[in-house]
Amino acid sequence: MEFFNLIADSMPLLLQGVQKTIELALLSLLLATTLGLVFGIMRVSKKAYLQVPAKVYVSIIRGTPLYVQIIFFYFGLFPLIFGRATSPITAGIFVLSLHAGAYLVEIFRAGIESIDRGQFEAGRALGFTHGQTMRYIILPQAIKRMIPAFVNQFIISIKDTSLLATIGIAELTYSAQTIYAVNFKAFEFLAAVGVMYWVIINALTWFSHWIERRLSAV
Repeated sequence: MEFFNLIADSMPLLLQGVQKTIELALLSLLLATTLGLVFGIMRVSKKAYLQVPAKVYVSIIRGTPLYVQIIFFYFGLFPLIFGRATSPITAGIFVLSLHAGAYLVEIFRAGIESIDRGQFEAGRALGFTHGQTMRYIILPQAIKRMIPAFVNQFIISIKDTSLLATIGIAELTYSAQTIYAVNFKAFEFLAAVGVMYWVIINALTWFSHWIERRLSAV
């Protein structure tokens, strides 16, 4: 009974952490989508000066742990560039966006390459430029196929926000840490956090499966 009373008393602070977690994941995914689109188009380009930077970006970001990236940018690169520490929120969103963007590059690449080459030729036959063909013919079809992958990346980004506790961002994990640092009930609050993540992730997983079923029925 004491367990439930502890959780109930701390629920407002934990729910604030949930809100912050979702906000961070959404903002970072919006920025990551822009990165993924730009570098994804560069990735499928036949021009080496476009393709190589995209490959290097994906290789570096996907080849290093997110935790290392957070520490590197927040404690290393940003103070070196700006001469002072940046806001944890700004740094957190930047790093999460950079990290998720590298995975979205491959999602965009796969989505674009899944469209039959005849669609490109049809666009050119209609007098469209390469950019117009990509914008009006290829991307609308590709994005429809990529929606489940976007939802899955959002799920991953939500879990990744827990690492931002290392730089003091009051997302769900950090909120729980501040509570059990006072009452020393680490097991109870970490268990509650685990359940809350589980509920959020499973709800999004169900949503992803629902979207897949809807798209396959079209």
